[in-house]
Amino acid sequence: MMNDNQHIPSGYKPSPLGIIPEDWEVRRLGEICTFLRNNTLSRNQLNEINGKVQNVHYGDILVKYPSVLNARAESIPYVNQEDYKDTLNEFIEDGDVIMADTAEDETVGKACEIINVDSKQILAGLHTMLIRPQKGLFASSFLGYHINSNSYRRQLNALIQGIKVCSLGKQVIANTFLLVPPLPEQQRIVSVLSLWDTAIAKQTALIEQLTLRKRGLMQQLLTGKKRLKGFEGEWKRIKLGDIAERITRKNEENNQNVVTISAQRGFVVQTDFFNKSVASEILDNYYLAHRDEFCYNKSYSNGYPMGAIKRLKTFDKAVVTTLYICFKLREKPQTNIDFFEQYCESGLFNKELVKVANEGGRAHGLLNVTPDDFFNMHMSVPSFEEQAAIASVLVNADKEIEIQKQKLEVLQEQKKGLMQVLLTGKRRIL
Repeated sequence: MMNDNQHIPSGYKPSPLGIIPEDWEVRRLGEICTFLRNNTLSRNQLNEINGKVQNVHYGDILVKYPSVLNARAESIPYVNQEDYKDTLNEFIEDGDVIMADTAEDETVGKACEIINVDSKQILAGLHTMLIRPQKGLFASSFLGYHINSNSYRRQLNALIQGIKVCSLGKQVIANTFLLVPPLPEQQRIVSVLSLWDTAIAKQTALIEQLTLRKRGLMQQLLTGKKRLKGFEGEWKRIKLGDIAERITRKNEENNQNVVTISAQRGFVVQTDFFNKSVASEILDNYYLAHRDEFCYNKSYSNGYPMGAIKRLKTFDKAVVTTLYICFKLREKPQTNIDFFEQYCESGLFNKELVKVANEGGRAHGLLNVTPDDFFNMHMSVPSFEEQAAIASVLVNADKEIEIQKQKLEVLQEQKKGLMQVLLTGKRRIL
């Protein structure tokens, strides 16, 4: 509740959600929405190809779908024919909201409003809540934006339960408050926010296009299928050990910058390392990697890499587990470090490693590469000059992608700012 002494501008009023316009209402979600039945179908009971009934999985809500899910445009998985039961008949309608009630972090509660369902039969899947608002209260898409806004998220953050797995219950969701502006204003708010969504979608598509183009260049240039102008002659087949040497430098400096490898994000700082009751002296036995050295997570699952090989660029020094294979490029023969990094990022490195992978003993189905096998891995490389030329093309492609990602971040931040003022009534569109 707001402070009674707080100044209330003309045309505004106090509410459980702070100061809001006089013509806006605050309603409890459970009073104006109904919870319908979801299902418990797992991901392996779904497919992306065909089927009669579609299913919105909570994982897609958390990482893939926007606030407003356009059923005509977005890809929604199908239920495998053999897994569909007629009792699962709470089909989604236009304006329904699907909320993820479970996640590994504070993203729990992320939701999407479904529009343009048409004649499709769509179900709400595992770890979701299917919420249907009363007809006529909300303009199309408004509720999707509102439930994902910071103002609504602040209510949810105080209600999240669990540590390793975060969850929300229907009863606590039912007791949250929703803002209900007049319908014409809702429609105007949606019109503004949808413009930013369109721009974000176009920018995202551009990044995907540039990323695909770069992948194509990598497969052509890093294999010699396509040669840059001025270069010819056969590439040399070498062992990794010819150009790289292993690093087993112990952490005698007591460096506490512990990092792990993420295939998507590179080296990730383990800020919670010392909250896991791990004795700090154990770090003395960890490897200390320096800038421009490489680390590889050597575990495999069913022939596919569980980890990735990454170059340390963000930090001057970092500590990694001894489960990783750490190495640096030799001074002779000279190897272009950007070329080698691109080769690793292309997936060609992992394909060669799969050939030398041995059955590991850590768990059923895992494969491990020993250090000896690792450095005996073969790869084909051109002259140093051609390496540098290829690296220049691919690094420039990365820079172009990064520029477009920065533009995307600007659009996303602008949209967040608009949501903050438009969905709270701080700025009106009259």
